[in-house]
Formats: sequence, structure tokens, C-alpha cells
Amino acid sequence: MTEPAPPAPADRTAEDQEQRSILGSSAVMAAGTVVSRLSGFVRSGLLLAALGNGLHADVFNIANTIPNMLYILLAGGVFNAVLVPQLVRAMRSDEDGGAAYTSRIVTLAALFLGGVTVVLVLAAPWVVALATDGSWSPEAQRSAVDFARFCLPQVFFYGMFVLVGQVLNAHGRFGPMMWAPIANNVVSVAVLVIYLVVYGTTGGSTDGGFTTNQELLLGLGSTLGIAVQLLVLVPYLRAAGVRLDPRFDFRGTGLGHTLRLGTWTVLFVLANQVAYFVVVRLASSGTADGGADGTGYSVYSTAFLIIMVPHSVITVSLATAVLPTLSAHGADGDLRGLAARLGATLRTALAVTVPFAALLPLVATDLARLISYGRSADTYENFVPSLALFGPGLVFFTVHYLVLRGFYAVERTRTVFYIQCAVAVTNIVVAALLVNATGDADTAPALVVGYSAAYLVGSVISYTVLARVLGGLESRVLVRFLVRLGVTVAVSTAVAGGAYAVGQALLGAPTYLEALLRAGVVTALDVAVFLLLARALRLREVTSVLATITRRLPAARRG
Repeated sequence: MTEPAPPAPADRTAEDQEQRSILGSSAVMAAGTVVSRLSGFVRSGLLLAALGNGLHADVFNIANTIPNMLYILLAGGVFNAVLVPQLVRAMRSDEDGGAAYTSRIVTLAALFLGGVTVVLVLAAPWVVALATDGSWSPEAQRSAVDFARFCLPQVFFYGMFVLVGQVLNAHGRFGPMMWAPIANNVVSVAVLVIYLVVYGTTGGSTDGGFTTNQELLLGLGSTLGIAVQLLVLVPYLRAAGVRLDPRFDFRGTGLGHTLRLGTWTVLFVLANQVAYFVVVRLASSGTADGGADGTGYSVYSTAFLIIMVPHSVITVSLATAVLPTLSAHGADGDLRGLAARLGATLRTALAVTVPFAALLPLVATDLARLISYGRSADTYENFVPSLALFGPGLVFFTVHYLVLRGFYAVERTRTVFYIQCAVAVTNIVVAALLVNATGDADTAPALVVGYSAAYLVGSVISYTVLARVLGGLESRVLVRFLVRLGVTVAVSTAVAGGAYAVGQALLGAPTYLEALLRAGVVTALDVAVFLLLARALRLREVTSVLATITRRLPAARRG
């Protein structure tokens, strides 16, 4: 099918205005995400200092990530991707502006999440057994089960947080959901400071086990943070004019249509989470023997946290802001408008993620040094290969993530499920083959390669299929953009690489200060050259993001 003709000048002006509005909303969310990520890095640094990056850390981190995986199951399913379009439709078509529909959804979700949480807490030993490969010591396995029991109530709080946040998003209040995780990080930081004061950076058994008091402090402290994160959103509901009343009249109110859409989306996330459970299980084998050079879940997840910064700041903010617009285009049958808006959003996200991905190998060693204190200081090099290899996976994931929002806008959730099955199978097969073919030191890097391979497959399939559904995704515009972006990134990365080579020759293994200085110089040089070339090559996607940021700086407002 041929792509639609380029829009007329008047249409382009309207699209530019719509894009500026989306960028403005994204900037508010991005600001909250930046602060949230910074506080999250403080939490991660304290965790590495207290527990290291080996078996002792994996016991807590894997147990604490189990509710996170289940939260993704709920947030990435009906709550996160299906309910936003349905809430928008209810607000536009229902006589009460969607108030009754929203109350029914929240009531049903609270009942479901409460029941699921109780079952999961009772089933904690079996849940932990699924997430680990059985090679841990009995002490480590016992502590993991105890941590899971304390942490699994997070499922309820995570699910309700996402649902309330999406209700606020549907009412145009994008900021609170992005700022609320800061409260969670503040609580977590306080808990970890107490842990370090009481137990120091050298405590902990070599078999990975924890004492009962340590389990209570870390486990209940983690759950308290997620509960506070939810409570922060509640006052914003009233400010947005949202009144929630318990409603149990679920029949004949349109929820059946929502749940039918949600069935495929839940299956989609189930496929994703099966793959992630396998990844976590494979990761648990890398540190099982307690060796200093083994890399497992803590190394993999910390590297993932770092590389997802541009995704969280830019891509998620853009996707959250643009989804109501995409849904409106889909509801009106305006496939051309939907394709144009999605294409512009995709190019804007790639303008940030591609340069970041290219820079990662140059700053991997310095980043690894900067995040490693206390128990992880002597093993900081365990992070370097995983950080260096994660760049391509970030780019492929960005494309896949945004394109799926187009499918959700036209309610093609079954198609999304089939695509995600291909992603999950690729991830499982590649990760399992590589982990089994390599040693403990290469476990985390092998999982990174499996992740990249999976989303390479996902991005290609999802983009190709959606382009056929919409009659095009402005692919010619995207190709021209990618060529100019590629030239810009190649030159800026080459210049930064020269600076890194000089620093490497002068410094060798860096101290913390030297790592900070070298990473800062290399990054600043890369960004400066990139922005100059982007302006010269008229990369509107880059200059528009830069203009949005500068307009919101205090100095710019005063000027």
C-alpha cells in the first residue's frame, strides 16, 4: 500500500502546533522523571554499597523484583495501555464525562488486586522457586522467600498507583504520576541509610542469607515506599475534579468491551513476563557460587536502570503525552493523522536515544566506577561489558515501544500479542543459548545480547505491520532523518572517542574523581558536537526538543 501524500502547509502548521503541545506536556513529565531517576540512582548506589553486586545483592533484588514483574503485568496490560483510550472515549461520549465508568474501573481493580496480592503472599515459596534456578544455598533461598513475603503486597500498591495515575493522565494531569516515585525513593534511601548505619558495608554472610531483622528492614521498607508513592497521587484526583465512589454495577456498562480488549493485552504482557522470568532465572545462576567475578541479576538490572534513563525521561513522557492524541485520531478514523503524529514522536525519541546508545561504550568504564561504592567498589568492572552492550537494545526497544502505542490507539491488541510472542521467544532462546555457552562472568552480558536480539525482531515486525495497517508511517521521512542523524552521531561519537582515548592513555584505571571528570568531558564534547551538527543539518526533531527545554529554563523565562 502506498504512503499518503505529504501534508499541505496548513496541515503541517496544525501538526507543528500539536507537536509543540505534546512536547510541552512531555517536558513537565520529563522534569519529574529526571528528579525521580536521580533519587533512584542515589537509592541504587546505596544498595550497591550495602549489598554489593553478587549473590548477597541478588537474593534481595530478585525477591524485590518479583512484585515489579507482576506490576508490569498489570500496568503494561489493561491499566496502562487499554484503559487510557477507553477513559478518553468515556469522557467524550458519556453524559457524566466518564465519572461512573472511572469509579467502576477503580472499584473492580481494587477488588482484583487485593485478591491477587493475598494469593501471591501465600504462594511466595513457589513464586521464588520459579524465579531462581535452584542453585542457591539453602540460606539464600530462605531469605529470598522471606523477602518475597514482605515485598509482594507491593503488587496492590503498584497496580493502584498506575491506575490512579492513568486516570489523572486522561484528565490532562501528566505531572503527578512522574513526580510521585520520588516519594518512594526518599523512603528507600532512608531505609538504606539506616541499614548502612546499623550493618555497615562489610556485613552479610557469604552464603547470601540475611538475618530476620535485616529482612524486616529491607523488605517492609521497600513496600512502605510503594505505598507512599500511591498516597501522593490521591490529593491530585480531587484537584482534577475526579470523584471516586465504590461502584459494583459492572454489567451492561461497557466494561465487557474494555475487558475483551484487555484480554489480548494481558496475554501480551504475560508473554513478556514469561520471558523476563526466564531471564531472572538465568541471571540467578551467574552468582550462585559466590565468586567475585560472577555477574547476575544485580549487574544486569543496574545496567538496565542506567540505559533506560533516556527512555524514561524522553520516550515514556512522549508516549504518555501522545497516547490520548493517538486515541482521538483512532476514534475519529483519522489514520493519516495518527501515522503522522506517531512518526513525529518516533523521530523525536530516536534523536535522543541513538546518540546515547552510541556514547555508552565510551563511558561504560567510568559509569561503572561512579556507581560502585562500599561492597561493590572492588568489583566495578563487572558492570562494564553489560553497559557497553546495552545501546542497540535501547534503540530497538524505543521503536517497538512507541509503535505499539499506534496499535493500542486502533485497538489492535491481538496483533500486539502475536508480535510480543516473537519477542519473548527470541529473548528466551538467545539468552538461554548464550548463558549456557559462557561462564559466570559473562552471564549478564549474555542476557543483554538476548534483550537486544529480541527487540530487534520486535521493532522490525511491529513497524512493518503497523505501516500496513495505517497505510504508511512516513517511512521516507524517517529514512531521511535517520541518514542525517547517523552522520551526526558518527561524527560526534568519533570526536568523543578521540577524547576518551587520550583520557585512557593518561589515566588508565580511574579514581572516582578521574572517572567523573573523564566521563563529563567526553559526554560534554559529544553533546556539543552533536547539537552543532544537528543545527547545521536542520534536524528539527533535535532542535524542537532543545527549544522546549530552553523555554522552560528559569533564565529563559526571565529573559
